[in-house]
Amino acid sequence: MPHYLTEIAYTAQAWEALMKNPQDRIDLVKKPIEKLGGKMETFYFAFGDHDVVGILEMPDNVSAAAIAIAFAGGGACKSVKTTPLMTAAESIEALKKAGSCGYKSVVSAKAAGR
Repeated sequence: MPHYLTEIAYTAQAWEALMKNPQDRIDLVKKPIEKLGGKMETFYFAFGDHDVVGILEMPDNVSAAAIAIAFAGGGACKSVKTTPLMTAAESIEALKKAGSCGYKSVVSAKAAGR
């Protein structure tokens, strides 16, 4: 099943509500993810640009988009970013396909100083 990195930043209102009523939101988001056929691999609270980061297994891009839309539409998140992830083997397969697809850059390797 494909993996996705999800990065979430809460709104100030969400933080205010969580400070008044501290709770583990991870268990609460697990059910909707599973209802979409997915699985939470891991979630962490963080600080910096994102407040929560996690790795999800979802059956397809549509299901991954659906949970991201649900998170974003709930009103507690000021941003939700979802990044599809590839295994090392998948990245090698992509590199091989890229090398053999016939694409020619508008800038030649020689002109670019390579």
